Amino acid sequence: MAVRFAIPRIVRWFGCALLLAGLMLGGLHADWDFSAISRKATALYGPLGAGQQRIDAWQNLLATQKQVSEVEKLKVVNLFFNKQMRYVEDIDLWGQVDYWETPIEALWKGAGDCEDYAIAKYFSLRHLGVSSDKLRITYVKALRQNRAHMVLTYYSSPEAMPLVLDSLIDQIQPASQRTDLLPVYSFNAEGLYLPGAKGNKKEVDTKPLYGWKEVFNKMMADVFRFQTTN
Repeated sequence: MAVRFAIPRIVRWFGCALLLAGLMLGGLHADWDFSAISRKATALYGPLGAGQQRIDAWQNLLATQKQVSEVEKLKVVNLFFNKQMRYVEDIDLWGQVDYWETPIEALWKGAGDCEDYAIAKYFSLRHLGVSSDKLRITYVKALRQNRAHMVLTYYSSPEAMPLVLDSLIDQIQPASQRTDLLPVYSFNAEGLYLPGAKGNKKEVDTKPLYGWKEVFNKMMADVFRFQTTN
């Protein structure tokens, strides 16, 4: 994953998180019209091939896992994307140094880098009813690989030890057991979190979020434009 731990990068990612937050308020809990989503994806990308099967499997997961416990939702979603996707760098997959995939793009390609796994898991769990304040998209340094990495973390309560949903391993473990990961920052719809900051939270200037309008529009086109209401 081609990411540097610089504050300007943090601001840009946080800006994107706020854009997605506004989008999610009206869309994540509504039913999604997957027939329309697939038609749109085909129009955008061409024949989906094996990607259609992955998208269908995702639809089935979202339809069948709403009533299970949150811990079970974490396990099912984490394993699903770890098995459905393979790790490929953005430059090799998209010809760009840094590219954010929607879940639809990730399943169409059947591939992505660490951020794409985390984003797909985040959207899936939000759709399954897990509240935003329990989920954080978290940047870490993977010490064994000596590289930037991204995971999804889950907090059962604000002060709880988070659980780590990682593309590197299928097992979900408490962060205290992931001594191979050094946290750098995390974010969700509520704000940006920096280790060591008061309350482990620090707000930053959100003016640069306009640079992520393209990502916002892509999410709208791929998924939420076709949501239906109950």
